[in-house]
Amino acid sequence: MGFLLGAAAIVVSIFALKKQQNKALSIIGMGLGGLAALTSSITTILLIVGLASTPSSQSFDSELEPVASPSASPTSTPTAEVEPTQTPEPVAEPDKPTLTTSQSNAVQSGESYLDYTGFSRSGLIDQLEYEGYSTADATFAVDFIAPDWNHQAAVTAEAYLDYSSFSRQGLIDQLIYEGFSQAQAEYGVSEAGY
Repeated sequence: MGFLLGAAAIVVSIFALKKQQNKALSIIGMGLGGLAALTSSITTILLIVGLASTPSSQSFDSELEPVASPSASPTSTPTAEVEPTQTPEPVAEPDKPTLTTSQSNAVQSGESYLDYTGFSRSGLIDQLEYEGYSTADATFAVDFIAPDWNHQAAVTAEAYLDYSSFSRQGLIDQLIYEGFSQAQAEYGVSEAGY
C-alpha cells in the first residue's frame, strides 16, 4: 500500500512539474514519494524474509514429546503430597492513582502545553478548561503533572523578553498577571537575566 501511495506521489509531482507549478513542492513531493516507495519495498522484503525463516507450527509439534500425566498411569508410585503454592497478591502502588479517560487526556494535553511554553498553575488550568476539560479534570491534571512553577515563571519571562521589551518591574507585573505568585515572578525574572 505504501509503495502504491509513494508511486502516486511521484506521478503527481511529475505532472506538477510539467504544468509549471511550484517546482520546490513538486521536487519535495517526488522525494517523499520515492522515499515512501523505497521504505515500503524494504519493509515488504524484510517481512517476507522474516516469515520465510520462521519455522512452521508443524515442526514445533513434531519436536515435542508427549509427557504422561502421573495420575494417568495406574502403576505409578505414590508420591508425597505437595503443598499448594500461594501466589502473592499484586500490591497497588499508592503513588499512581487510576486515571479516568478524561483525566488521562487532560494530563497529556497539559504536558503538551508545557512542552510548548511556560504556564502558571492557574494559567494552565484555564487553558485546559478552554480546551473543554472540566475544572475538576483540569485541576487534577495540573496537580498530577506538578511542574516546577519557578521554572515555568522563568520560561514565561524569557518568552516575553524574546518578543518585547520590559522593565524588571513591568515583567514581574506581567508574570503576576499571568497567575504566578510574587516569589515565582521575581525568580523567573531573575533567571531571565534581570
